[in-house]
Amino acid sequence: MTTMGERTLTAINRFNAAHPWDHNAHYHGWILRQLPKRFDSSLDVGCGTGDLARRLTSRADVVRGIDADPQIVARARELTSPAAPVTFTVADASTTLPSGPYDVITCVAALHHLPFVETLTRFRAHLAPGGTLVVVGLTQDSTRTEHLLGVVSIPANLAMGWVKHRGRAGTKPVAMSARARPAQMHFPDVLREARQVLPGARLHRRLFWRYTLVWRKNQAGQR
Repeated sequence: MTTMGERTLTAINRFNAAHPWDHNAHYHGWILRQLPKRFDSSLDVGCGTGDLARRLTSRADVVRGIDADPQIVARARELTSPAAPVTFTVADASTTLPSGPYDVITCVAALHHLPFVETLTRFRAHLAPGGTLVVVGLTQDSTRTEHLLGVVSIPANLAMGWVKHRGRAGTKPVAMSARARPAQMHFPDVLREARQVLPGARLHRRLFWRYTLVWRKNQAGQR
């Protein structure tokens, strides 16, 4: 006999399967609001099928998207107009990044797959003076606040799925995010280590099991 909690979780999973939506794309508009109106170059790390990279072309002269999965990079290229100022490359961000510097670096739901401190240090080095780094990441819940946000995210998740699928029964979104590997770091650790590498970085816990990080490099090109 299943408990009430197990039955509730099963019902939620069934609803999500019937009404999937992209939790990462939910933050794309927020990401754009953190960026200048215009900038020269942008790098999207863990670009997936390229949704954010294509949106960045409305602000940037040149956009590069990288992902470690050759198949998903191929899909990103298929979905992108040849005239768009964006290129997609297979690259492992845990070891290297395409030569910069970049005015903007974005990384959505990919940092937990990479060595945390080393990757942030690499982002800092590849960011141009005055440039902006924006991360939407995942952590493992540990604090009371995180668990509360997780609880609040459940009805919010159901509501978003219902709204996005209203009138589109039986259809699925073009892209659906999936947590290929669970996050291992807790948010207090992310906060502490990020601020050691990126002094003054702004980090916040968010709905839908995400956190955000925004850091702007000073004009002197701080190291």
